[in-house]
Amino acid sequence: MGTAMSAPSLLDLFRILSSFSPPRVSLRSAPWDEYVDWAIAQGLAPLAAYNLEYRLTGGGAPEWARDRLLSVYQGSVNDNVMKLVSFKRAVDDLEGRRILLFGGASFAEAVYPHVAFRPVPEIRLRVNASDVAPFAGFLRESSFQRFPERPEGPDANATVLSDGHAFLLIFSSLLGPGREEAERALVERALPMKVYGPSVFRVDLEDSILLASLEQARAGFDVPFITFVDLRELVTGASSMSGPLSRPPDAALVRARAKEWRMERALYASLSILIRLFPDVEPAARPMLPSLRPATRALLDRLIVEPVSQLGRVRSVRGMDRLRRLLTGSSF
Repeated sequence: MGTAMSAPSLLDLFRILSSFSPPRVSLRSAPWDEYVDWAIAQGLAPLAAYNLEYRLTGGGAPEWARDRLLSVYQGSVNDNVMKLVSFKRAVDDLEGRRILLFGGASFAEAVYPHVAFRPVPEIRLRVNASDVAPFAGFLRESSFQRFPERPEGPDANATVLSDGHAFLLIFSSLLGPGREEAERALVERALPMKVYGPSVFRVDLEDSILLASLEQARAGFDVPFITFVDLRELVTGASSMSGPLSRPPDAALVRARAKEWRMERALYASLSILIRLFPDVEPAARPMLPSLRPATRALLDRLIVEPVSQLGRVRSVRGMDRLRRLLTGSSF
């Protein structure tokens, strides 16, 4: 085994086990009791398990920790494949539409070296408002029925369908009111995903960075930490892959679109947290940081960046509903 670390912290363990090329170090004295449950809840367990078993030859982790993480990895393989195959069968023959796939289901095979590494709790789609009902009707032919319970929080406007295993969240708008022109441009920039047939498209790289940040902000940054691994790979141009999102992102375009979408504060918060979690990404992320007033930066750092960056702690921010509105469109 490689170099020993003196009492690795939870942050050390997070960084090592969420890497696509983890350093060969001994993690024997790591805080496994704290890490395992936390990692499972944060969507990090499949990637961590793979790294421990196949990259670090166990890493010095106790047997119980390896067994729990490995069971999640094995479940993730089956679960993701079943959901994505079910979705493919449902939409493969659909023609003449422009359906956007975004979020985890888009990233699982374009950003992660193995589809099991990125859990896909639901498949997130965007269709034109006039197509929501016809699309839902079309999906009924593949046993996707409306799910009786409405989602809460930032997904409250989604139409939810399920075949008993896969959940589809269908949105008619990604950017919200007053940004219709920007959304039309986003839809036009989307890239074909021929594996799912002629009607399914993937959000392009710069737009994926912005949407990932926007979704985090709309959730008040109460999000699983796997979303920061998503963001890390997007910001660095999916460099471990050679797929449709594998190119250096245009930082100037990211900043310009953040201004156009009125989400500069959200982007600042997401990227600032990302830099704290993964200092190695700073050269790629810093050029994308929007220019904000010092007082605004200080407020975001104090209320969001610092609390969210503290792994394992309960994140509670006063006035989060108001802050969420400010992050995603209003002015300070």
